Amino acid sequence: MAKETVCVTGANGFIGSWIIRTLLDNGYTKIHASIYPGSDPAHLLKLPRPDDTNTEIKIFEADLLDPDAIARAVDGCAGVFHVASPCTLDPPEDPEKELVEPAVKGTINVLLAANRFNVRRVVITSSISALVPNPNWPEGKPVDESSWTDLDYCKSMQKWYPISKTLAEKAAWEFSEKHGTNVVTIHPSTCLGPLLQPSLNASCAVLLQLLQGSTETQEYHWLGVVHVRDVAKAHVMLFETPEASGRFLCSNGIYQFSQFAALVSKLFPEFDVHRFDKETQPGLTPCKDAAKRLIELGMVFTPVEDAVKETVQILRDKGFL
Repeated sequence: MAKETVCVTGANGFIGSWIIRTLLDNGYTKIHASIYPGSDPAHLLKLPRPDDTNTEIKIFEADLLDPDAIARAVDGCAGVFHVASPCTLDPPEDPEKELVEPAVKGTINVLLAANRFNVRRVVITSSISALVPNPNWPEGKPVDESSWTDLDYCKSMQKWYPISKTLAEKAAWEFSEKHGTNVVTIHPSTCLGPLLQPSLNASCAVLLQLLQGSTETQEYHWLGVVHVRDVAKAHVMLFETPEASGRFLCSNGIYQFSQFAALVSKLFPEFDVHRFDKETQPGLTPCKDAAKRLIELGMVFTPVEDAVKETVQILRDKGFL
């Protein structure tokens, strides 16, 4: 059975590239890859493809703030994976313009196009950054999909990425309610695994900095780790499962960043990984099956150790480490 034509925004980024690879592996032959104008899609065109099919990855240059360009990318698609959202390694100079506006307006532009062309379902890549930080979360309860990031708290801490992801997701649900658009959201934790793209992404930079001796606790950005391959699989699963609805946390458990640092140190004793002597996320309640909504749909998560090993290998191979 021929698979439908689908669009991936942010297609040449870390998660977007893996979604395209997973779609190819799952028999999708017509993919619209929407990329930021002027960015490089070359690695997408080199992804392995099934031998017996004519696959077509069509590249569309589309700024999220350009509704006409977004519409051209979405036209003719039955599904959209909206991954694109600005995320900077360095603090933004103008957070409203650099992060918030493209995240929120970009999401609305994608949903407007989805409505216009009768897209069956839009899978939106949200983030744990739309779940935490939430200082008012009940003590002793593992964070789940009912949590929302506290915007006032983030503003007081100048944490603009969580603000952008939270406002974008809230805008998506409001739009969906008003227009009947079929939306599901997925919330990956810190995403590790092989980089298909040439540049370093923010989540793998967390591991790189840890290996380089960073003492940053990731206090406001941390619930756990997930392999990017699992994140991509979960996106496709949510598109293909009609009964899936709402928000889906995508993490191989919830635990302290200090525990993660200890694991990395054990796996790679040759690196001077900082040992944290106390809780890095005060009050965080651990949970092995935090992503139970995805697990119930059949998701099996890659062990964290494997995700770390594969990331370190690719960081070495690409000369980042």
